[in-house]
Amino acid sequence: MNHRAYLTLAIPLTISTMTTPLLGAVDTAVVGQLPDPAYIGGVAIGALIFNTLYWVFGFLRVSTSAFAAQANGANDSDQGILALSRPFLLAVVVGICFILLQWPIEYLAMILFSADSDVSKFAAEYFRIRIWGAPFTLINYVILGWLMGMGKIKESLFLQVLMNVLNMILAILFVHVFSFAVKGVAMAALIAEVIAFILGLLIVMKASPFLWRFPSFQELIDTQSMKKMFNVNKDLFIRTICLLVVINMFTAKGASFGTDILAANAVLFQIHYIMAYFFDGFANATSILVGKAVGSNDKELYKKTLTLSKQWSVITAFVIACVYGLFQEQIIALFTNLPSIIELSTKYGIWISLYPFAACFGLVIYGVFTGATEIAPVRNSMIYAMIVYILIQIMITPIWHNHGLWLAFIVYTICRSGFLVIYTPRLNKKLFETMSVKNIVRNSNNATSRSLK
Repeated sequence: MNHRAYLTLAIPLTISTMTTPLLGAVDTAVVGQLPDPAYIGGVAIGALIFNTLYWVFGFLRVSTSAFAAQANGANDSDQGILALSRPFLLAVVVGICFILLQWPIEYLAMILFSADSDVSKFAAEYFRIRIWGAPFTLINYVILGWLMGMGKIKESLFLQVLMNVLNMILAILFVHVFSFAVKGVAMAALIAEVIAFILGLLIVMKASPFLWRFPSFQELIDTQSMKKMFNVNKDLFIRTICLLVVINMFTAKGASFGTDILAANAVLFQIHYIMAYFFDGFANATSILVGKAVGSNDKELYKKTLTLSKQWSVITAFVIACVYGLFQEQIIALFTNLPSIIELSTKYGIWISLYPFAACFGLVIYGVFTGATEIAPVRNSMIYAMIVYILIQIMITPIWHNHGLWLAFIVYTICRSGFLVIYTPRLNKKLFETMSVKNIVRNSNNATSRSLK
């Protein structure tokens, strides 16, 4: 494993993951050209509701990728099939529950954000259309995670880029050609999610590295395997809850400062998402390589992956910060043409320039822990960081207002990185001990097999 091999995996994954925040950016930019900032606020809150719902179950992609990578590293076709089948079933059940519970979800969301009447109206319009895509979105998480874990990078890249580019094109068409406004943005997302689901199933059947079969019910509910999957997913679930608490508190507090501040924060948060997902491509590459290393008991691959991950997280932070610093005004202008929102976004944009350095280690090394399916440290680091965020928001925002809000977010991001780095030596020790035992057992079995011959 060298820099070239690492980047060969990381760059396509980065391109793939980057289409997700670009989609949110396009949605914001599309409605940002409309005459009322309430459109931006409505889409921001509507999208945040779905980010909350879907991110809670974001472990469906992350854990599926990790288990698939380990099955791929061990060349175990049965576990490869089950790595897709188990989370697929869970995604179907959860997605249907979201549809059945859409009215109480909408009611609670509107109470939580307490936005202006126009913003709430547009957010509700967005929600009532997009909710019907819930099962398809969650299943798409599973499909993408499985393709990544199996090393089918080109296929996962094609599927994700196609889905998000189609979404962007339809959003522009529905809003600026057919004048559907916020409803058009939601319709575009729903149609793209359904089409991606259909294509995803076809790609899985074609790209599978082994003969596909449907697992038996006994295999699906195997106690030991299910326990491991749910333990990993439980910790990822808690981690995501902490993330969403921070984001929702941030958005709700920003909304309390007025519609213009809410809109400006929405623009800056979209820029932050683009930065974060840029790192996420490297985290996905790291997760896949660590999963293979654990599955094949390859200590050297693990060590090299960890080193390359740290190096490229720092390099990526410098590149992102420089690009934003040089083109800040032009980047903000892509999202809105409203002078008041541009002025506020520029005023608070200094915090975004700090984000890459605050986030780089935490976002990339996160892939090491997920690939090893050792998620408890990730969970703990997020809990500690969330507590720090809450304390700073409570103490600082009454004094510094929106600047205080962004300060709390940056400190929280630094804590995410710092706490996770602290846990890394423990992970190394645990994995190396496990790998050594597995290698001894494997060598012993090989020796026994040769003696019998």
